[in-house]
Amino acid sequence: MTDTATEMKVTAASDIEVDRDALDNSIREFAVENGDYYVGAFHKIHDATGILPNTFNTAAALFGPLWSASRAIWGMFWGFLILEIIAWVQIGRGAWGNPGADMTERALRQEARADQMLEKAAAATEQADIDRFEKLAANLKNTASKSFEKADAAQAEAFGIMLTGLILLLVFKLVQGFYANSVYEKQYSRWRIDPDSTESGRSTRNMGMGAILTAAIGPLIVYKFTVSGSLPVLDEFPEDSASAVFLGEGNGTLYATLAKWMEARIDAAAIAGGDVFDGIVAGVRTVLDALTLALNGSPWPVVMLVIAVTAWRAAGPRVAIFTVASMAYVAVLGYWATAMETVALVGASVILCVVFGIPLGIWFGKSRRAYRAAEPVLDLMQTLPAFVYLIPVIAFFGTGNPPGILATIIFGMPPVIRLTALGMRGVPESIKEAADAFGATRWQKLKDVEIPLALPSIMAGVNQTILMCLSMVVIISLIGGGGLGKDVLEALQYAAKGQGLLAGFSILFLAMVMDRIVQGAFRRDDQK
Repeated sequence: MTDTATEMKVTAASDIEVDRDALDNSIREFAVENGDYYVGAFHKIHDATGILPNTFNTAAALFGPLWSASRAIWGMFWGFLILEIIAWVQIGRGAWGNPGADMTERALRQEARADQMLEKAAAATEQADIDRFEKLAANLKNTASKSFEKADAAQAEAFGIMLTGLILLLVFKLVQGFYANSVYEKQYSRWRIDPDSTESGRSTRNMGMGAILTAAIGPLIVYKFTVSGSLPVLDEFPEDSASAVFLGEGNGTLYATLAKWMEARIDAAAIAGGDVFDGIVAGVRTVLDALTLALNGSPWPVVMLVIAVTAWRAAGPRVAIFTVASMAYVAVLGYWATAMETVALVGASVILCVVFGIPLGIWFGKSRRAYRAAEPVLDLMQTLPAFVYLIPVIAFFGTGNPPGILATIIFGMPPVIRLTALGMRGVPESIKEAADAFGATRWQKLKDVEIPLALPSIMAGVNQTILMCLSMVVIISLIGGGGLGKDVLEALQYAAKGQGLLAGFSILFLAMVMDRIVQGAFRRDDQK
């Protein structure tokens, strides 16, 4: 044992033999043009032990972003293109710009205002008015003189601004020269791992694209920030001219035309489907009224006891104690009725999300074609701002709590659908095949195999849906929704800081209680 340990040696990294010829050929194959130069540069980088770069790429320093584009290093291209444009803007401001233009314009406005005061003084009939206007004119003239002085001082700094731009440009060029080979060596490392997805060599097409982007972006930005009174088209899109191309001269704008068309279509759909929309509202109101009756119609001690026992059974004594404390906070501050209304709103939303979301998630988990078709809709439901889809909700369903629940469903249903589909797709194929081998029917396989294995993901989706529905409480108060959101909205309208914070903490405690109960119940199921 001792002899074996004695014979063992520690091999340093420098002692590892590398096939230099194969490595050099690989670098030449990657770089194509100037392969020998990059062989030497990469070897210097590999042998370096310090932090600072030890090579300098003259082409990268001279051509800057164009070199990066030619070598398909697009991150470096965009970064230094922006930096060099900033330097050129400073050069342009100092060389041909007018740094004092803003102060000169302000001074001219002040002089014009002073002339108006003198005109009023000349037209006045009482001496007190004459003196007042003349004093105002004198003050404005004095202020205008100071503004002209500041404009002259700013103009005198033009050479310093240009010099600063030149220094910045030189620094950016040097940085590109020193770090270009290091960045390119990292791209070479990626190319060796995955040559199919990493570009190599110098591409004329990429260089041309970089030149086009540089020519399209750089001059316009430099012109905009250096030439006073630049072209109006650079400051504001010509909406009227573009609208005239599509609609003709004098026929309004595209914005107004599209807005009127959409409004007409929504009104027509609301009238045509009035009975359907009323039926949906009636169904939602039925669920909401049942929950409201159970929570607000029952004696509050009974409701609190049921919630505490549910928390105890689902998540344990600690969560039960926290639940009682949170309910006590809500009750003592007089928010009990509105808090239970909030729970009813969230409960109705979650029930409908789960009833429709889990079956859809199971379907999407089994059918990739259906999921691909539904994915854009789910993305729209989650990314469209809530204030935007409140508009069609009002148009089709009116205002109040039921329309608020429908808006909440739109926002809160995607998580349970997505996570249910994810859980269903995560069930191992071997387990499904084993169930088929034992003669399980499709329903038995779904009920006894797939859903139990996907349950962790499904419960995570339900938990996310609860929290997202609760987050909509304040927003649906804008369309007549009740609950604690209404108290927060009123506090915002009247700047009642204390009232708003107390109602906000009530919403927070409700969210924490729901989250702890659901998570606790899920953890207990996992431990069984």
